[in-house]
Amino acid sequence: MLAQTLPPGMLASRTWLLHQGFSVHSLDNALKSGEVVALVPGVYTQPGLSLNWQGVAASLNRIADQPVYIGGLSALELQGTGHYARASSQMHLYAFSKAPGWLAKLPVSTEFHWHNASKLWGNDPSVCQFQQESWWEGLPPYLVAKKEQAFIEVLEQVPQQVSFEHADQLAQSLTSLSPKRLDQALRHCQSIKAKRLLFFFAKRQRYAWARRLAPEDYDLGAGKRMLVPGGRLDRQLLITVPKAFYEQE
Repeated sequence: MLAQTLPPGMLASRTWLLHQGFSVHSLDNALKSGEVVALVPGVYTQPGLSLNWQGVAASLNRIADQPVYIGGLSALELQGTGHYARASSQMHLYAFSKAPGWLAKLPVSTEFHWHNASKLWGNDPSVCQFQQESWWEGLPPYLVAKKEQAFIEVLEQVPQQVSFEHADQLAQSLTSLSPKRLDQALRHCQSIKAKRLLFFFAKRQRYAWARRLAPEDYDLGAGKRMLVPGGRLDRQLLITVPKAFYEQE
């Protein structure tokens, strides 16, 4: 029964397994017999199969009370925008709860970055747009944010964690985003900066889909936002952006 609840390639915390009905005695016996091994204290997996980022992401979503999904830069990279190789070495996870303390201690080659999804999307996970991705036959899938949501998650990190130039490079590839999904994301997004930046890049890249979305239909806040010291003010969206962006036009 434990092998079915904790299949190869997946992990589970001792607390979660206890909530599934396993006794302390049965878990201790499974650990002593080698049926399961401890990745870190209190976190188990089956022996034999190396743990990878897919298994970690799928497991975290499975054992959490609310969705845990791959978002932001990682979601775009996995869907063909950016560098896939970087996605396997650094993974951006979004969740509506705090990161488990053991996540950074797992023996995997991927570095996980945990983001508070509530900061951007509020406290209702149902407004998020993600898709299930299978990675091993018969095992639970992991979740990946759709491109529209992922791009907004990237923009929320500009310019502190993501440069304007990097965001611009990503924007050049996002020519076929869904206006319907963007509309939904914009209506639920809590970040004024991210929403203004979306319309800035839409204008800069002259997206066809941008004609179906009007800035005045969304809450973009009031007043100027200085994102770049010494930058140039976009008078429509009231954000300062690098002067070089205008010099390139």
